Amino acid sequence: MAHPKIVIIGAGIVGTSLAEEITARGWTDLTVLDRGPLFATGGSSSHAPGLVFQTNPSKTMTEFARYTTEKFTALDHPQGWAFASLGGLEVATTPERWRDLHRKAGWAQSWGIRGRLLGPAECAALHPLIDRERILGGFHTPSDGLANAVRAAAAQARLATARGARFRGHQDVLEIVERGGRVAGVRTSEGFVAADIVVCAAGFWGAELAKKVGLVVPLVPMAHQYARSGPIAALAGRNSELGEASLPILRHQDQDLYFREHVDRIGIGYYGHRPMPVDMADLAAATVGEAMPSMLPFTEEDFAPAWRESAELLPALRDSKVEEGFNGIFSFTPDGLSVLGEHRDLPGFWVAEAVWVTHSAGVARATAQWIVDGVPGIDVHECDLYRFEDVARSARFVQETSTQAFVEVYDIIHPHQYRTALRGLRTSPFHSRHRELGAYFFEGGGWERPAWYEANAALGQRLRDEGVPFPERDDWSGRFWSPISIAEARWTRQRVALYDMTPLTRYELAGPGALELLRRLTTNKLDRSVGSVTYTLMLDENGGIRSDLTVARLAEHRFQVGANGPLDFDRFSRQLPRDGSVTLRDITGGTCCVGVWGPAARELVQPLCPDDLSHRAFKYFRALRTHLGAIPVTMLRVSYVGELGWEIYASAEYGGALWDLLWEAGRPHEAIAAGRIAFNSLRIEKGYRAWGTDMTAEHLPGAAGLDFAVREDETDFVGKDALEQAGPPSKILRSIVFDDPAAVALGKEPVFVEGACVGYVTSAAYSATIGRGIAYAWLPATAGPGARVEVDYLGTRHTAAVHAEPVVDPEMSLIRR
Repeated sequence: MAHPKIVIIGAGIVGTSLAEEITARGWTDLTVLDRGPLFATGGSSSHAPGLVFQTNPSKTMTEFARYTTEKFTALDHPQGWAFASLGGLEVATTPERWRDLHRKAGWAQSWGIRGRLLGPAECAALHPLIDRERILGGFHTPSDGLANAVRAAAAQARLATARGARFRGHQDVLEIVERGGRVAGVRTSEGFVAADIVVCAAGFWGAELAKKVGLVVPLVPMAHQYARSGPIAALAGRNSELGEASLPILRHQDQDLYFREHVDRIGIGYYGHRPMPVDMADLAAATVGEAMPSMLPFTEEDFAPAWRESAELLPALRDSKVEEGFNGIFSFTPDGLSVLGEHRDLPGFWVAEAVWVTHSAGVARATAQWIVDGVPGIDVHECDLYRFEDVARSARFVQETSTQAFVEVYDIIHPHQYRTALRGLRTSPFHSRHRELGAYFFEGGGWERPAWYEANAALGQRLRDEGVPFPERDDWSGRFWSPISIAEARWTRQRVALYDMTPLTRYELAGPGALELLRRLTTNKLDRSVGSVTYTLMLDENGGIRSDLTVARLAEHRFQVGANGPLDFDRFSRQLPRDGSVTLRDITGGTCCVGVWGPAARELVQPLCPDDLSHRAFKYFRALRTHLGAIPVTMLRVSYVGELGWEIYASAEYGGALWDLLWEAGRPHEAIAAGRIAFNSLRIEKGYRAWGTDMTAEHLPGAAGLDFAVREDETDFVGKDALEQAGPPSKILRSIVFDDPAAVALGKEPVFVEGACVGYVTSAAYSATIGRGIAYAWLPATAGPGARVEVDYLGTRHTAAVHAEPVVDPEMSLIRR
């Protein structure tokens, strides 16, 4: 069978890496086009300083970086190395940064990157230019180093060319050509180039190219300062022109700085200056004919603080000066991650954008797998083109949040620290009531989500007086957290609480083909009676978990789907039958939801409802269309917190009245409003997973403890063949319970068995029910209930035991009262 014709736009480090990866898989009818010369094309790759620090809070981005270092190390180029494994050193000059380096060391252990925390003397021994009196310590990763992006691009292009690929410079792509609803090629300054697949890897030019086909690629080109010192006496004779560098690459993030050698000079990168977003229309006009449009004039006044702080850390610079510099353009996104995937409305048009040299080969491999095999080899949901909500694709949102991402690139960011810009964009109909109750809000998907309510402070004191423990937290874990959340979780188990579930993503799938579509895309039995509710999974072709869904059959041909976000909408949209037999609507914003859960939930709700809400009449995992008072509602007998109760849905215009009705009815039962922190702790107690945190496409259902949601007798569904061929899992998601009531974890901490790192924490919380910290962790399959483990939290080892699931109410009696 003939392979498709492929055009890649961009011959920088991403485009050439992708060409090599695709041709290595046998698809060799491939052309790479670039507006500049080969292979110093004038884009970001051409001036990139090349520092590769692999460790990242994202497991995916770390894996991208690891593969990049491995691949580039093996490349050959006549002018020398494409990657030099010099090691990476990050230093701390403040207690806050020193603590954060402990956190980073934990990530490295969790993701399998070798690294070690060092004292000041050890840091100075590795990098003799450092003033050891200025630092508290450092984190050293031996396999980090320097990439020469132009050499790496040329070396990979040579490999691709040997297999049949073509590279053409000075070919400005003017138009993406489409025919019959899919991509057909590109039109350049020299003519038409036919293609079945076009990949936009054009770097900071990419967003403008994507606009030509109606696609929003949320990135902002930003100028970033880089300078070189004059000759440094301490480096004289140390490095050859060919070797360039021998000291570890260095980061001084307390001052937004990084450093590398250029033979006998020091290169200095700086993120501490004012944000400098670049207008692409102005850039295109101002740089016509220029060889390096990505290098803007150096603004010395912005760099003055950088030079001063650099000389403090590296005293050898005091006898030198800035000899040359430039403001180089790089791409920034709202969340700091890359943008990958295929245009939903123009099949065959792909993007691989906002990719730094650090992650380039890893991104290219995943994208090549995605194009050739239909699914990437690792989980890439964090980088998916369609991960953004509609509000996050607006020009203002992209501009402001990407600018914030630049400002914060080296900041210490807490896992529960949410952006401050553009808040309040999505609020539930209950928002004013939350504010009256003193809610502290988290943000997710643009929604304001109550984390806890200050109105419950008195309840917390009452429970303290009754002897309920409220362990103190350290400064770091106590940020964006309140002990009130313990009271809210405890009261949910003891009495009853109202939870705002409006931000839960909801879709309506309707039409005569809706059931068949759901059966094909998900794993559980959905051909059940009207009124049934089913927990099911959506898998990829490798059997990995793409999402988990709660599907309510509200009519013969109408289903309400509780989903995880825009990626699920994208998946369903791509699979809709062409005959129009299924319609898909996002109904989230037009509806609202209150979760009423706790032992007194039925006492609260039943007097408002004309229908019988007893367990016999309204069983678990059933749906009911009814009224509460005068308000038409849909009630689902489900509980993500593991208590008696319902998710109660109404059209948004009834939201205020619904909350007030339930709130007044709850007064005799001492009902409270409870927030996300309590919600999270209760769901971990009950053994309920959160997709994207506890499991992803990296994991099969059996390993994640979700094989109950897979019905093997079902007709074929996506991923079924892969599951049938899969062997037993080597790692399993386990619940663990800490020994010390004050022990804490926040997620992504490494887990040890007998001194060896064997896994990592996904979710963690304090259980108000059992009075201990609890967590999920991916562990070896051999680490069953009772196994002893240790969790490293910021350098402190906390002992814990693997616990049978669920930790609370294994008999499932609470939800079936």
